Formats: sequence, structure tokens, C-alpha cells
Amino acid sequence: RREEKPAAAPRFMDGVAGSDVELAGMIERDILDAKPNVHWDEIAGLEDAKRVLEEAVVLPQLMPEYFQGIRRPWRGVLMFGPPGTGKTLLAKALATECGTTFFSLTSSTLGSKYRGDAERMVRLLFDMARFYAPSTIFIDEIDAMASQRGGSNEHEASRRVKAELLVQMDGVGSNTNEDGETPKNVMTLAASNFPWDLDEALRRRLEKRIYIPLPEPADVRKLLEINLRSIALEDNVDLDSLAAKMEGYSGADITNLCRDAAFNPMRRAIKGLRHDEIKNLKKEDTNLPVSQADLEQALANVCSSVRHADIERHLEWLKEFGST
Repeated sequence: RREEKPAAAPRFMDGVAGSDVELAGMIERDILDAKPNVHWDEIAGLEDAKRVLEEAVVLPQLMPEYFQGIRRPWRGVLMFGPPGTGKTLLAKALATECGTTFFSLTSSTLGSKYRGDAERMVRLLFDMARFYAPSTIFIDEIDAMASQRGGSNEHEASRRVKAELLVQMDGVGSNTNEDGETPKNVMTLAASNFPWDLDEALRRRLEKRIYIPLPEPADVRKLLEINLRSIALEDNVDLDSLAAKMEGYSGADITNLCRDAAFNPMRRAIKGLRHDEIKNLKKEDTNLPVSQADLEQALANVCSSVRHADIERHLEWLKEFGST
């Protein structure tokens, strides 16, 4: 007797028809995200953000009977703060660690690839997320997609996209579905560098609004370690003294500084050489350990990209609208 093969898992595309087929295929190809291989231990600090994301996504899978009624999972989370502080990295780590279906969308993708179909794309995206639930929909630069409505420069198409986004988030966040059953968990995770530009109705739907700040001094030291862990360092390198000079640096700034320092041994090795001589160099001639002087030189080359005025504005918004 021939052994029957197990039935293939159902796919969202199997239930799509008509003009939605091509658009749904584009969503699966461009937005449905594989695990990006970023882990929690690669992110220094940001414990409040990690806790909220764990409550919203991880714990409801581990103890679903607890997350009912008033304890239902958070359906919308906003991460806001200056650029380069780790918002997108947190989303990638969540995608890697939590095991849910992960959709990653930016306003630029929506505008360039789905022009004219953006409203329908938003509907299909949430339909797909519900089908593959538990799911997380990550929307980067959400302020560019969902700025305050009613402005003189707002296009009708943009207004419709915002309205559809609000409708879909309401559907995701309702206590029961059409059959009276508790719906599967779909969480909208958004990131913004300009939260004060967000539409008021959308802000209310993002129940948790977490400030992602510049790293604390101890976290600067850890970020230096994380970025330099694959690079050989001279024995006299003192990361503590370097970190003490880096107040105001974002996580992205620290990464740029470490990259610049990692190039310095190569720069010394090829200085004054012709191209043919550089081509004939052996790997060990340029793969030299990074020194304290290399790091100090990188510190002189790479300045902080975040203005104090920007931090103050985020702190003011946190005081008025934050929810951690």
C-alpha cells in the first residue's frame, strides 16, 4: 500500500482571485520577511522596549490562556526616537526570536512599488497577516505614510491609504472576530523619527509608545564590543576610556566609528603603494589588529549625528504621549 503524503499547508494565495493575485504575490515576495538573523543579545540596553515587545508578541504564544479580556495582547506598538538608536534592529531581532510571521514595510516601498494600489495593498497585507497569524507587521518610517490628515498638501490617495490602515488596525484589535471567537494575534509594530507628525487617530491605535533613546554609557561600551568582536584588537585597547568620550553618539554612529577604525590598519599598510603593489599584498599584510590610536582617530573622524534639540523634542513628546 502506498503511503500517502501529508497534505501541503494551505497558502494565502490559494484563496486569492482576480486582480488581487498579482498584488498578493508581490507582498509575499517583497514584504513577507525571512528571519533576518539579528538576536536580542546583539542589542545593548533598551530593556523597556524588549519587555513591551515580549509582552506583545512572545508571551501570548507561551501562555495564551492568560492573555484574554483586559489582558489581551497589545495590538499596536510605536518605537520613536532619534535616527540610529536601534528601532529597526529591535524589529529584526523580534522577527528572528519570536517565531511569528513577520512582514516588513516602509513608506518608500509603498510609494514606489505599489503606487495606485497602496490602499488595496494595505488591505491584502492585513488579510495575509491574519491568515498566517500569529504575525507582526513592521512599518518603518510610519510618519511618512500616516502623517496628520487634513493638510493642504494631502492627496486624496494618501488620505484613503491612511483610512484603510486605520480600518485594518481596528479589525486586528477587536476583541472578537465575525464568528464571535477571539482573533489570532496580529501586532502592528511601527517606527518613527518624527512622532509629532503622526495622525492623531493612528497614535491612539498604537497603544504602547516607547522612546528609544541614545545608549547609556555602559551600553556604549557594550556596543563597541559587539561591533568589534570580529576584529582583532591590540592588547592595550581601552574601550572604557573610548566610551567615556562618546556621549551623544547613537548606535548607528558607534557602528560607523567601529567600521572606520577597522579600516585604519589597511590604510597604513597601503599608504604610498601603487595599485599593482596593493594588488600583490598578502592578506596578513593588511589584516592587522586595531590599535587604540586607530579608535581615537576614528573618534576624531566620526561625529555624533544627533542634535541636542532633536533629543529635547522627543523627550517633550514622550512626556505628553509616551506609554511604556
